[in-house]
Amino acid sequence: MQLYGVRIFVDDLAAAREFYGETLGLAAVWEMPDAVGYGAGGATLIVETEDPAGPDGELVGRFVGVSLAVEDIAAAHRDLAARGVVFHGAPTAQPWGGMLAHFDDPAGNTLTLLGKP
Repeated sequence: MQLYGVRIFVDDLAAAREFYGETLGLAAVWEMPDAVGYGAGGATLIVETEDPAGPDGELVGRFVGVSLAVEDIAAAHRDLAARGVVFHGAPTAQPWGGMLAHFDDPAGNTLTLLGKP
């Protein structure tokens, strides 16, 4: 068994395509009218539209628990901030030895940048 993908729900797929593809630099590996799959290591990050007023609308704009690993978190933080990514704060050291920096996508979903000190 292996992890195939992680789904993130958004309300504006065009804005999400620009953010995940252009701003974050993830490569789209497949596209459908209401979803895009981005290659993210061994799994696929699936960005999918969801109507915030619909029955599953609470899936948009939340902490999704997805961490994107980078080699140099300080450099990635600076680069992404320069591209307009709004972080909740600077990368911070964690008790287990890593560094985390949280940021939001255009739909308000919170993701995590993961690196080493």
